[in-house]
Amino acid sequence: MSRIGRMPIAVPAGVTVDIAENNKVTVKGPKGTLERVLPQEMEIKMEGETVVVSRPNDLKRMKSLHGLTRTLINNMVVGVTSGYEKKLEVNGVGYRAAKSGKKLTLSLGYSHPVEMTDPEGIETVVEGQNVIIVKGIDKEKVGQFAAEIRDKRRPEPYKGKGIKYADETIRRKVGKTGKK
Repeated sequence: MSRIGRMPIAVPAGVTVDIAENNKVTVKGPKGTLERVLPQEMEIKMEGETVVVSRPNDLKRMKSLHGLTRTLINNMVVGVTSGYEKKLEVNGVGYRAAKSGKKLTLSLGYSHPVEMTDPEGIETVVEGQNVIIVKGIDKEKVGQFAAEIRDKRRPEPYKGKGIKYADETIRRKVGKTGKK
């Protein structure tokens, strides 16, 4: 059986999990509310203070959906209690980030500043001039928006200029060598 799918999800105090028909799961917590329609084949039950996901049979598709469904529900529970955040670093001479209202303005060596607006439920915070923190309760949206910011100027392997995740390591290359 799926080791992840088998594990029950502990529901902390102050969090309510509602399971409607067609496996529509709604999780309410101190930070907000998340809802998601999960695969209908999976059986999701509340057992006391835990949520248990079980699968009907051992087909390959069911096995893969089992762990996924459990992880998605767990991510929702973690999101409404503690939330998610991704840290991005802007490296390079003259590269900087600034925040005004809901607009994130990036100066990335292009002829124009790159402007991005925070999507619904996502908040960006700029620390100093080169650290951007993307916060939110939906793990998928936080990761997606962080990836979109990073895509504006990916880190390059020679000088390491660009936007990278804080925990990302860039494989550096040796530059050109002159003729002898």
